Amino acid sequence: MVLYKLEDFEPNYRDAFEGHDINGLGVYTQGTDEKIGTVSDVLVDEEGHFRYLVVDLGFWIFGKKVLLPIGRARIDYNVDRVYTIGLTREQAEDLPEFNERQTLDHDYEERVRGVYRQPTDYTLPLDASAPLDPLAPPVAPLGATPTYARDDYSYEREPSLFGLNEQDHQTLKLYEERLIASKRRQKTGEVSIGKRVETETARVAVPVERERVVIERVTPADAGTAVSGREADFREGEVARLEIHEETADVRKEAFLREEVRVRKVVDQDTVETQETVRREELDVNSSNLPIEER
Repeated sequence: MVLYKLEDFEPNYRDAFEGHDINGLGVYTQGTDEKIGTVSDVLVDEEGHFRYLVVDLGFWIFGKKVLLPIGRARIDYNVDRVYTIGLTREQAEDLPEFNERQTLDHDYEERVRGVYRQPTDYTLPLDASAPLDPLAPPVAPLGATPTYARDDYSYEREPSLFGLNEQDHQTLKLYEERLIASKRRQKTGEVSIGKRVETETARVAVPVERERVVIERVTPADAGTAVSGREADFREGEVARLEIHEETADVRKEAFLREEVRVRKVVDQDTVETQETVRREELDVNSSNLPIEER
């Protein structure tokens, strides 16, 4: 399993710890309160879970760095200390030295984990025929060292080394309520736009022509002058015919485009303010006159 330095995995990791930096914290034995070194780095897995603290044992063993499983550490930011759980000088001397330039493989981790393992962490199964939980710690006889396959090892199988228990990693969470503003779209009405036909009486003036016959009797200027017999042509039944015409109004209807109506929607922006009562938890420290430093 690949491990990363905390700062390489998340350069802004201090933001998640409210500005605290685990690097540089002193490492002390639990109970005897003896300083054994300083945290120089943190190793995390692919998901960002703490797996090891890199401890410089300058106070115990000059110039040697070792790995401390996170489950064997208790971090106390109130005093800027890391307390080890069950780490002795003999164990520290038996731990393989951590070298940043060397590959951190399964075999190396097994050497580290083997120093911290205790036979009491493993028990015989009550029923040898019962199926084993793949996430449960391996079963081995008391006093024996369990073995792990390279391909199926999981840190969760050893909670004594990598588990964060409530006793050694206590956290008090303070909650507060916040107003979360969101928008909900709802229908407020509907506009229906259609057409209807209206009728009206339209009038139009059309000029028309009518023909009529006008008969004029005129006395010629040479009236009374005698004419010859050849010129005087008396014929009975002679008729003059004229065609008379008139115009009538011929009205028809024809449709024309009068106008276009375009329908669209526009969005008006507005700000609506609302208020609600929210709750927030505050820390209530009952110190009973004990020295308490809050950071």
